[in-house]
This record gives sequence, structure tokens and C-alpha cells, in this order.
Amino acid sequence: MDKKKVLIVDDQNGIRVLLMEVFSSEGYLTYQASNGKLALELVRNETPDIVLLDMKIPGMDGLEILKQIKEMKPDLNVIMMTAYGELDMIKEATDLGALMHFTKPFDIDEMRVAVNMTLERSSGSSVSISS
Repeated sequence: MDKKKVLIVDDQNGIRVLLMEVFSSEGYLTYQASNGKLALELVRNETPDIVLLDMKIPGMDGLEILKQIKEMKPDLNVIMMTAYGELDMIKEATDLGALMHFTKPFDIDEMRVAVNMTLERSSGSSVSISS
């Protein structure tokens, strides 16, 4: 079975490193991007199974990145991360197709469980039974 791919998009290096360590130890292939351009390139070239996307990224914000990801890959699972309680942005992200959001500082175990459950669900739904 192919390893599931997790893309971490955050301009803060510490967060990317932490999340990469956590999800690598869970057995996932991890990719990281510090900006929108690189994130979209990785979505296009690596086809991740889930994206952990920060809301505030210099240059291209999380909502713009989310819009472009959903245009390329409408079924891609995206979890938003935000350091602020920006309810309007969170609502817009949900409307655009984000699964859920975590407010920083988030509980790393909650994030791990959410990603594991999402990836298990998405791999289970691809099973087709023919009669």
C-alpha cells in the first residue's frame, strides 16, 4: 500500500518541523512549503492526501491557497490552522471546502487524531464493491 502524503504549509519553520516529525513518525510521507507558490507546486506534482494549511502566510493568504487547491483537486482534504480567532475567515475557509480548523497553539495529539481519521476515512471510501 502506498504511503499517504501530508503537505504542511506554514511560514513558521518551527511549526513545519514539528508537524513533519509527528506525521513522519506516523508513517506518512511529509512535504512542507513556506509559501503559497511552493504549496501549489507540491499539490500539483506530489498529489498529497491531506494539506495542513496556515491561514496567514505572507504573499498569498491561506484562503487564496485553499481556493487554488480546490480548483486543482476538488476532493483534496484540507485542514486550516490559524493563530487568530478570525471567525469570518474560518467560515469562508469552511465554505470553500476546508474540513476543519485548529487554532494555534493547537494540541498536537488532536491534530494527529484528526489527520489519521481523515486519511483512514478517505482511503476506506475508495473501495468499490462490484456485485
